[in-house]
Amino acid sequence: MRKRIALLLAIVMTLTLAACGASEAQETESPTEVPANESTQEVPTGVEDGVFTIAMECAYAPYNWTQNDDANGAVPLKNVPGSYANGYDVMIARKIAEANDWELEIIQSDWDSLVPAVMTGTIDAAIAGQSMTALRAEQVDFAGPYFYASMVLLTKKDSPYAKAQGIQDFEGASGTAQLATIWYDQCLPQIEGADIKPASADAPAMLMALETSVVDFVVTDLPTAQGAVVAYPDMVILDFSGTDGDFQFSEEVRAENVNIGVSVMKGNAYLKNAIDAVLGTMTVEDFNSMMADAIAIQPLSEE
Repeated sequence: MRKRIALLLAIVMTLTLAACGASEAQETESPTEVPANESTQEVPTGVEDGVFTIAMECAYAPYNWTQNDDANGAVPLKNVPGSYANGYDVMIARKIAEANDWELEIIQSDWDSLVPAVMTGTIDAAIAGQSMTALRAEQVDFAGPYFYASMVLLTKKDSPYAKAQGIQDFEGASGTAQLATIWYDQCLPQIEGADIKPASADAPAMLMALETSVVDFVVTDLPTAQGAVVAYPDMVILDFSGTDGDFQFSEEVRAENVNIGVSVMKGNAYLKNAIDAVLGTMTVEDFNSMMADAIAIQPLSEE
């Protein structure tokens, strides 16, 4: 009887050790689980360190601007000590970073440097009021849209063009818009007989050209115009949307050039999907409400 008990105990021990060994081997051989869209992409996600580094002009209210303190949720500029970025783009960036538990880092950059910075991985993304154009989409991938804008004109309240009923009424008027935008490249050429002046380097320069009467009007998007009339009460917005006097685009061109998106490096599906997951929870009403908040807190002049 003792021999039988000893034999049974030996068998049980052997089976137990074998099971443990098989379990350990299975655990050792099982690969670490990572999201499929991160493990299969060939470019860095950029947020491996838990830091979401973005860039913007910081001179394009109400999308973005610079201020000298952290009021209203402003974020310090990494490359401009003592200065802070705020605006609609910053609000969106904070929302994305918080949802993904990333630290948000913002860099001030010139407009023309934004896409190259994304392409080279100098920054993780540009959140800077960029239209999702077909040309840009050849160089970067876009998440979003995170705003749906419309094209408008700005003129002075005392201008003879203030009561215009459509773009056809600007024949003979002088106008401009910001460099490398649909406003300058595709909107202004539609105004027959207008005196098109050289493009302005940025939005503040464009608005100053109108304020100082260098031009009779400028073309921009509605949020920029709404921000402008806060800073310059002598300006008036002319919105011809839905009329025969509006700018005319194919649906494809309008979608590509009017919607505002977040640019990321080509092939960075992980970051694009993470951003889209946040933006996908928001409605047009959410975007418009946040933009209204940005307009309400924008400085009356760039600091």
